[in-house]
Amino acid sequence: MTDKKIRLDKWLWAARFYKTRSTAREMIQGGKVRFNGQRAKASKIVELGAVLSIRQGEMIKHVSVEILSEQRRGAPIAETLYKETSDSIKKREEHQILRKLSLQNAPHPNKKPDKKQRRELIQAKIERNTANFD
Repeated sequence: MTDKKIRLDKWLWAARFYKTRSTAREMIQGGKVRFNGQRAKASKIVELGAVLSIRQGEMIKHVSVEILSEQRRGAPIAETLYKETSDSIKKREEHQILRKLSLQNAPHPNKKPDKKQRRELIQAKIERNTANFD
């Protein structure tokens, strides 16, 4: 199983990080996935022990490749393909707690935002999502 040559986009799809290979390819091209700390192409050959940084929404997962597979299987099997670093798990849990706390304190508007307010909200989200990659 270790002598297989598997593309990065195919491995990400098989490990269930993305629903389709084309989505995985778009995320790689968009710089949302780092291979050993560097940007990579979708055709990059994955090797055992490689460290991937995968941005999904606001969170970044740091995982190491444990098993190579080009077939998409169930979620319990897909989780065996990689191992998330302890720092990544810790940061994700902290982020989850902070997100829950911020939702409790978030003001709930009495009415829907108007067109100008919606544009401002969308612009703020875009600016937040285009922040530098950690």
